[in-house]
Amino acid sequence: MDKLDLSQLDNEEKALEIRYIIAKYIRFWPLYLFFILLFISGTYVFHRYTVDQYSVAGTIVIKANNTPEARILDRSRIFSGQNNLENDVLMLSSKQLARETLAKLHFDVEYYAKTNIKQIELYDRSPIKIEVDWNHLQIADIPMQLEILTEKTFRILPDDGGFFDINPAKAGGDEELFNRTFNFGEDIQTTRSKLKVYLFNPGRVGETIVYILRNPVSLEERMSKSIAITLVNVMASVLEIRTTTTVVEKGRDYINALMESYLDYELREKNRNAENTLSFIEEQLGYLEDSLRKKERELQNFKVENRMINVSSEFNDILNRMNRLDEQAQEMDFQMSYYNSIKRYMESKTKDYTQVIAPSVVGIPDPLLNGLIQTLVTLSQDRRKLLASVNENHPDVIKIDVQMDKVQDALVENITNLIANTREKRNLLAQDIQVYDDQFKMLPEAESKYSAIFREYQLRENLYTYLLEKRAEAGIARASNVSDNAILDYAKRGNLVFPKKQQNYIMAIAIGFLLPFGFLVLKDIFDDRIKDQRGLKKHFMIPQLSIIGKSKKDTNMVVLEHPKSAVSESFRSLRSAINYLAADKKRKKILVTSSVSGEGKTFVSLNLASAMALGGKKTVVVGADLRRPKLGSYFNHKEKIGLSSYLIGKAIEEEIIIKTDNEHLFFVPSGIIPPNPAELLQSDRLKVFIAYLEERFDMIIFDTPPLGLVSETIDLMRLFDINLYVVRQNYTMKDHLVMINDLFNNKQVNNVYGVFNGIVDSGYYYEGYNYGYGNTYLYSQNNKYMYNYYGEELEEKKKHFKKRSKSFLQTFWEKFRKGLNGE
Repeated sequence: MDKLDLSQLDNEEKALEIRYIIAKYIRFWPLYLFFILLFISGTYVFHRYTVDQYSVAGTIVIKANNTPEARILDRSRIFSGQNNLENDVLMLSSKQLARETLAKLHFDVEYYAKTNIKQIELYDRSPIKIEVDWNHLQIADIPMQLEILTEKTFRILPDDGGFFDINPAKAGGDEELFNRTFNFGEDIQTTRSKLKVYLFNPGRVGETIVYILRNPVSLEERMSKSIAITLVNVMASVLEIRTTTTVVEKGRDYINALMESYLDYELREKNRNAENTLSFIEEQLGYLEDSLRKKERELQNFKVENRMINVSSEFNDILNRMNRLDEQAQEMDFQMSYYNSIKRYMESKTKDYTQVIAPSVVGIPDPLLNGLIQTLVTLSQDRRKLLASVNENHPDVIKIDVQMDKVQDALVENITNLIANTREKRNLLAQDIQVYDDQFKMLPEAESKYSAIFREYQLRENLYTYLLEKRAEAGIARASNVSDNAILDYAKRGNLVFPKKQQNYIMAIAIGFLLPFGFLVLKDIFDDRIKDQRGLKKHFMIPQLSIIGKSKKDTNMVVLEHPKSAVSESFRSLRSAINYLAADKKRKKILVTSSVSGEGKTFVSLNLASAMALGGKKTVVVGADLRRPKLGSYFNHKEKIGLSSYLIGKAIEEEIIIKTDNEHLFFVPSGIIPPNPAELLQSDRLKVFIAYLEERFDMIIFDTPPLGLVSETIDLMRLFDINLYVVRQNYTMKDHLVMINDLFNNKQVNNVYGVFNGIVDSGYYYEGYNYGYGNTYLYSQNNKYMYNYYGEELEEKKKHFKKRSKSFLQTFWEKFRKGLNGE
């Protein structure tokens, strides 16, 4: 014999569980569809009335500070390329640069189309342009309407707000402007406004434009905070400048203008040194020019007075040597003047070295001094950039101050040594000049005077020529200067960042499905009622004998009055199952009970008895629920005599057994409600009455009180052959089944079987039928064979339902499609 594959059974059980869960929740698809369409519609409305926001970006290349001097002095690496980038980031996001950028743009006035849906900024598509004099008092940040009356006239009105304006109560603006007719191009001035309006598109006559004046100070702050600057690659010095805007063109123009303003700022800083050099040279040239002209006139006068044409070769030789020595002395004096000016600048302890002139510019070829000054100027420029965005207590500023102190100390030491060395050389040069002066005095007096005058003239001429050359070099350097940084990519296109329409629709579908699904799951989790046969199997240990469908008829006597209904067939199935139970007994006693009132035990008792009677069994149904009698009312029996009357000895058996219209069906009403029902049902007289019924009836069915509420039912169950325990779908609580489970497990009651009553949805479906739990297969309304069996009733309902569903779906789809297309 082959071994049973338990793993295969387990897999089949898992597949069955999955199919059960899917079938359990998929039947609520109209609810899912409703919420999905609801959220999709809400998302569409949200998109319709929400202003789109776009992200616009450009990139700029920043040159890192990697000069040899910086690498030598920057031992702590606090002035590496990354730190320079941080300085540039602060500069790009500074209010100072925002102010320079806005000066190139027309952002101080915003133009909007007059709509009731959402704000639509016109920007460069506006037919008008307003020039505002911000030196005059202005009403800012308040929307106002401008109505174009003709090609030459217009009027200004207060803005009434849109339909979806949640805060329409705003300041009234300048009332002196309202409801007056103005001409385009004229100066408009009131106590609170001064502006001028131009019309660029005469074809827009009759339109109304909403405009808002933006205060430049607040606009600078807002625009400086609106940009986000990120490093594109950690291995490169490329910055991405990004902003979010409702108009792509506006964001594009601002980003591009910001990058150009930054390059202009860098170029101005770079040209500052050349401009300072030119200013210094111009000042020196002014002094030399007057002195040179004076010496030139003195030399000419001396020649005329002394009739001198030429001098001797000896005179020329001495004069040339003295001129060379004088040039060297003049150059040393010029260097001493430069060194002393640098020393005075250093002694002032300032942090701004942008005015310092590089030694290479004035002809001092000292590489160490040139490197120190260049490093100091670079650090000073970085410090000025930082102070445009932060205060002096910022850590980055403090780091630069520390580095500048180091460079200052090195520069002071170098300048001191240079001054001492130059002074020593100048003294030695003065001694040589004195020797030649002594030789020059031995020449004739006229020639000696001429030589002195000529030497001074030539000295000034050479220095003047030298400064002219330096001025030309500085001018060329300034003209050829370009920014070290460059724009890599201009801002061109914008990407939609809000609202993310595709993502929002996906979220709407997901939420529309998950919200009702989650509600149903939570409802099932916290709902303690028996929902289906699977739940019944988990919480009800007693074998299930049958399921009874929910009756939609107006009567409780379904089997007798509607024998072809599905519910009647359910009771016939129950009858067949009972025939196999206690098969050794020809006469069967059946007790019907439940957990609490309202679960349908009287309904089951009555219709089971009716099914037995229709099957030819002489049947009596007894209303043994003496606390809440119902059985008599089902038969429209109004007499007070009944079982309670018999048990207290005020009636005999024949008086309480009542015949019905069916020749095989009898019933015993409960009678009046006694004060001691428990004692009466446990009396010997009840046993005598049961024995009496056994002698005269084939089937005896007792409708007893609920087991969960009274105690006498447990004793009664021991007197009967079959005990039916009724559980009602969506009514019986799981906790109510604990008592009967304990009694069954402890074998305190025998012959107990479950009846699942009031079935609307029996659980899960396969091939047109559904499975029940217990010792038999049972059919419900979904069974194909039942549709064939019952013919007209179920087929008619099926066709009617399909017709209504089709009509509903068609109408719903048409409305949904038109809504998506905006029809």
